Amino acid sequence: MKCPHCLESFHEQQSAWSVGLGTDVEAEWILGRTTCPACHKFIFFLLEGAKGPANQQGVVGAKHVAFWGTTMVRPKGVARAPVPPEVPAEIAKDYKEACLVLTESPKASAALGRRCLQHLLRTAAGVKPGDLSSEIQQVLESKSLPTSIAENVDAVRNIGNFAAHPNKSTTTGEVLPVEPEEAEWTLDVLESLFDVYYVQPALARAKRDALNKKLQDAKKPPMK
Repeated sequence: MKCPHCLESFHEQQSAWSVGLGTDVEAEWILGRTTCPACHKFIFFLLEGAKGPANQQGVVGAKHVAFWGTTMVRPKGVARAPVPPEVPAEIAKDYKEACLVLTESPKASAALGRRCLQHLLRTAAGVKPGDLSSEIQQVLESKSLPTSIAENVDAVRNIGNFAAHPNKSTTTGEVLPVEPEEAEWTLDVLESLFDVYYVQPALARAKRDALNKKLQDAKKPPMK
């Protein structure tokens, strides 16, 4: 997992700990804790489940609990790098909302992330509007992205079944279950695309403008 405090990746089982909180009419409740080996901060989870055997089990004493719900309670949200100022406000807004709801609802975060991705591809990559899968295919076929980033964008098509598109598609408005790691992956892909489509071009323009200013001062023609 990626530490929600410092963003360093580590294996979640490190420093794992859990304690039973009791059972009410709804479920068995367990407080789980893991420690980030990088920043040494605690991460707490509230786990909701039912007694009985299952593929995924937690252990509290000699009791096995099958978990069906996990909510991160500390920290409340996942730390992420600030959105670069070069990113358009509309796209930044969807991205920030996707980050805010990640811990509460990964499927809502993934839907917002896909919406943000589709908007970015249409406005920055210039793809022809369609469903998100075909738009991703267009940008892959254009060969305009570095190979590693292109592969990561392609992998987004395996997460859920695409939802919350700006325009109606075959999955209109459908918010499908995803794993928290999948929703977070979508945000990671968006961060890499922000750099490709907004940050690096802005840096290149700034360098070119600075050089042209020097050329102008030297009474030489600007770069074409």
